[in-house]
Amino acid sequence: MNMRLSPYLMMNGNAKEAIEFYEKALDAKILFTQTFGEMPENPEFPLQEEAKELVSHAMVKVGETDLMFSDTFPGQMSQTGDQVTICLSTDDIEKSTKIFEALSEKGQVKMPLQEAFFSPAYGIVTDKFGITFQIYTEGQK
Repeated sequence: MNMRLSPYLMMNGNAKEAIEFYEKALDAKILFTQTFGEMPENPEFPLQEEAKELVSHAMVKVGETDLMFSDTFPGQMSQTGDQVTICLSTDDIEKSTKIFEALSEKGQVKMPLQEAFFSPAYGIVTDKFGITFQIYTEGQK
């Protein structure tokens, strides 16, 4: 894989409902879903009980396109205009870093590019035009 762009829908607690809706409306096929409660626990950020059933990440296939979903992290809300981001996937950390730095120029880093339990390099940046990108590097940590 060289690089892939996928729409990522940020929901305010209703991702499961949206996934079911698009499954019927668009004949979407659910490929993966994970709740915040299924993620590894972080003692520095204890998860509220009511947040454990919210979707931390899901992927559905609509035709040939991957459509990703997440509920916003507990305590945060997405605003109109923030609900759709672009997930840019690559399998090369150097390429991810170069893209992240370029998009950060005159933009706003929302989450620094860093190792995560699901990616060797993941970060979120809003570019100077107000478009938010999630930079996701595939592969093992």
